[in-house]
Amino acid sequence: MIRNATAVATLLGLAGGLGCHPTAASPATSSGPSLLKLEATPGVVIRRACVPTGAELCFNARDDNCNGVIDEGCGVDTGLVQFAIAWEAAGADVDLQVTDPDGELVDVNRATPSGLKKDRDCPGRKNECQGQNMENVFLERGDPIRGVYRVVVRLEQLGGENPPIDVVVGARVGPKTYQLELQLLEPEDEKTLLIEL
Repeated sequence: MIRNATAVATLLGLAGGLGCHPTAASPATSSGPSLLKLEATPGVVIRRACVPTGAELCFNARDDNCNGVIDEGCGVDTGLVQFAIAWEAAGADVDLQVTDPDGELVDVNRATPSGLKKDRDCPGRKNECQGQNMENVFLERGDPIRGVYRVVVRLEQLGGENPPIDVVVGARVGPKTYQLELQLLEPEDEKTLLIEL
């Protein structure tokens, strides 16, 4: 459970304020899962996800072109449910930990029984991400299970970077995307999001 006070946004009552509404050309559809509630530890700022800025930019965990998909065309996998983080501090090791409603923690390159999979772990032991630090968890197959998804963003190491480490969190739930911003100050600092579908 989240410690301390929480910021709670019941997004059903804020339709249009935080979510991105896909265009007619969007691959997302109006059916599918919807976000019921989002709770975040203090220090997490919910921003409007979609302000169309032109072409999609890669590895920033945002839906730049407001079509309901995060970082499409960049080799980043997506699904009806997706959680992504991105940060510019190349040496910092930030970890995205997602636990599904069944209590299953998502690992790299192994799908959970609920169909979630993590496809990146940056910066990587051998600098596999080449400074494009982004971690991504997505629904690889099937329909998402209903319930609460626990998303933890944790600073493992500063790696010579000066704090704070600014992190963008992108979330896709069905046809809508959401953007959150947070700062991590020291190793083992973490922020938690509870996302209910």
